[in-house]
Amino acid sequence: MRWMVALALVSLAPLPLQSPAGGGRVAGRITILEKGNKPSPDLGSAVIYLEGAGPAAAPGTLDITINDKVYRPRVVVVPLGSTVRFPNTDPFDHNVFSASVPNQFDLGLYGRGAAKGHTFTHSGLVRVYCNVHPRMVAYVVVTANRYYAQPGVDGSFAIENVPPGQYRLHVWHERIAAEIVKDVTVGPSGAGDVQVALDARGYKWRPHKNKDGEEYQTNAGYERY
Repeated sequence: MRWMVALALVSLAPLPLQSPAGGGRVAGRITILEKGNKPSPDLGSAVIYLEGAGPAAAPGTLDITINDKVYRPRVVVVPLGSTVRFPNTDPFDHNVFSASVPNQFDLGLYGRGAAKGHTFTHSGLVRVYCNVHPRMVAYVVVTANRYYAQPGVDGSFAIENVPPGQYRLHVWHERIAAEIVKDVTVGPSGAGDVQVALDARGYKWRPHKNKDGEEYQTNAGYERY
């Protein structure tokens, strides 16, 4: 299935959180309810972040590689001001774009061996598509502070060095209709055993429009190449 996360072709390591020393650990686990109680194959593509925390981490640069008409990795988290590049390794052209306001961009058509990028100057979720291939999608979550994480394949997560205080913990996943938000109190030693259950039983893939706001030109619903 095309929504599964693949990590093999990530060009750069994930950006470091660069948290200051001190503070506690916010840790827990997410679970996803699936149709027929099947195991969740993509727990690691969730994003967890704290609202109400301190300044952003230092911006950086990372790659989302295009390979076999798939963005790899499918989901990334970057601090505000970071740049994401999109190297094309396919033997045909792609046109990477996003209509997510205020982070919209259009990198134009480019071929194999080329790489274009965009710098994200606003926080929020950015849905990235290809103007040629309608099923290509990636997600860039731009965070306003340094307190974020992506869980492991078992759903466990940890955000380190969080100062004591009251926060709102957000959990996003592409197959969940809306973010889950819950209040979290962080003490001197942090907050452990934070459990979040997501429900993907009603998920259904829905087509999107191209960069001109029109339907994609396809052959019986499939890309022309």
